[in-house]
Amino acid sequence: MTGGGSGGHITPILAVASDLKQLDATTRIIYIGQRGDKLADLPAADPNIDAVYTVFAGKFRRYHGEGLRQLLDLPTVYKNLRDLFLIVAGTIQSYFLLRKLRPDIIFTRGGFVSVPVAIGGKLNGTAYITHDSDAIPSLANRLIARWAKLHAVALPEEIYPYPIDKTVMVGVPINKKYQVVTADLKRTYRTQLGLTGFDQVVLVTGGGNGAAIVNDIVVANSLALLRARPKLVLLHITGRDLLEKTERAYAAVLTKERMKQVRIEGFVDNLYAYSGAADVIVARGGATNLAEFAVQRKACIIVPTTTGQPWANKNTDELVKRQAVIKLTETQLEQEGRLATVIGELLEKPAQREALESAIGQLAQPNAGLAIAKILLKNGQT
Repeated sequence: MTGGGSGGHITPILAVASDLKQLDATTRIIYIGQRGDKLADLPAADPNIDAVYTVFAGKFRRYHGEGLRQLLDLPTVYKNLRDLFLIVAGTIQSYFLLRKLRPDIIFTRGGFVSVPVAIGGKLNGTAYITHDSDAIPSLANRLIARWAKLHAVALPEEIYPYPIDKTVMVGVPINKKYQVVTADLKRTYRTQLGLTGFDQVVLVTGGGNGAAIVNDIVVANSLALLRARPKLVLLHITGRDLLEKTERAYAAVLTKERMKQVRIEGFVDNLYAYSGAADVIVARGGATNLAEFAVQRKACIIVPTTTGQPWANKNTDELVKRQAVIKLTETQLEQEGRLATVIGELLEKPAQREALESAIGQLAQPNAGLAIAKILLKNGQT
């Protein structure tokens, strides 16, 4: 298995690994990640991963909407050339590593490291299967698509640029700990997290690496949101590298008394409990998080990024069409107090919140990991 760079890549890999072990406990699962990946500790700590290796990988930097400007930006050109050499080095590493390991099949979730690993597999004659969680395939998967044995995708096959006869819709693999959240289960999560003194819970998450803009917007709206609701607690998962900056920003806006209504974490490995405890979630448009919240049936306000990740907008727009989420753009949130107002309306209007919960719940596909595990076992070389 290969992928990485974000929680949205690693989480599905670990979910599939769990289902593979349940189907066949003798299956040996090896994870190949990118050298220097900040989230590499997650697969290394997972009991279903039998061994972890790393190889070099590089990215091609594209900045949507900048046209020719990016081609003339010397630092960007330098980084792209440097990373081209890293891709070549990673491909050579992957070739010899896979030649030694001799896997039956490779599962690639996308991310920069998928390119050298998949090419290394191709050169060794090892089949690989790709997976796309987003409505728009990743550049990595598009680069290696032509040699893939099969493409597993999250949404209907016809929206992807792959041959229909080699594409199968499976959904997004998620951890089994994500399940429909009943009133009793919500209370259990709140007790586990020490939130029994609060009547309302709002969760903010920018994904595994966090989102600086979302953090800033939430901090700017926090005083208006909390001052009007003394029994509300704000759970804010900032991203590891953004934790200290966000803590300082809150301290500059809120009094010590108000800070008692805020719980700040850089990263958590039990996000299901935080999201399960929440009445409203503010998040990016990452496919994995959306799939997780769909299974839990959670009312979500989605703030997709405006640059570099067009798939987040498309993911969100697909859900907006089905009235399953509320979408707010970064531009809309420049209006002072806008986010606090929208959150407040959802908290105060249970019928509106329940309509969102029902709509997103209808899109849930809790058995995606199992479907992919069966595909891998069926297509593995003998």
